[in-house]
Amino acid sequence: MLGEVAISTPLWLSAPSIPPRNCNSIPRICFLRRNSNPTASFSQTQYFSHLSSYPLHLSPSKDSKPQAQLSPNAASSSSVEYTEEPTTNVKFQRSLSLPGCSSLLSLIGTGYREKVFAIIGVKIYAAGLYVNQSILIKLNAWKGKSAAEIQENSSLFNSIFQSPLEKSLQIVLVRDVDGKTFWDALDDAISPRIKAPTSIDELALSTFRSIFQGRPLKKGTFIYLTWLDPSKMLVCVSSDGLPASVDAEIESEHVTLALFDVFFGNTPVSPSLKDSVASGLATILK
Repeated sequence: MLGEVAISTPLWLSAPSIPPRNCNSIPRICFLRRNSNPTASFSQTQYFSHLSSYPLHLSPSKDSKPQAQLSPNAASSSSVEYTEEPTTNVKFQRSLSLPGCSSLLSLIGTGYREKVFAIIGVKIYAAGLYVNQSILIKLNAWKGKSAAEIQENSSLFNSIFQSPLEKSLQIVLVRDVDGKTFWDALDDAISPRIKAPTSIDELALSTFRSIFQGRPLKKGTFIYLTWLDPSKMLVCVSSDGLPASVDAEIESEHVTLALFDVFFGNTPVSPSLKDSVASGLATILK
């Protein structure tokens, strides 16, 4: 799931302004091929993942030999890769860049949230966890662990939370939801996890609540909960693709930890999400 290279990502080669003798000056098109070695190391996969995100423009050097230059602003939507959450059929980008984040974040796993009304299960949203890839390099203590072992060991998820690097939960609504209803359900899960809230916690919860009060959330709305470090979180809401700005900044370690525990603690609101993330981590840490 992580770091898969897009097939046939184009490289544009600019012809030298003064072509050498016996050289055709027509620009050539080359292609990157998918890495055929299934045992490639994580560092290799990470390297090719970043190459697949941006087209590479080749320009001539002084001796007319082309040199590669990354052009981050030239990323093509055709090169974006997705993973589909199987129950809701929601597609998640395998990597993305969010406001306030210093680097690309990579998708680890997906799942869905379901509420039961009169014994009938109703899907509310799909969710995916993204992390800064540098976090994964620091999880060597769990190398070789199975998905079941990762699931049962809360210390791994705690290590991810405590890392001062970005991780983001993307929520995609699969039905229309009133903003107040969405917040009330989230608050019902967060508040019991904060035993003795301080004034800082109360202010953070009030800020969090204000984002959703009186705001209709239509099917397809994106909500990003991005932990920058253990005490700071950004909230972005967008009804039109990836967000361009941050809606609110939450500063309270009690609140940010409680929210992380809602999804990745011992009693997650989306067991399918935690299962998928554990499987993704087990694959990466083989």
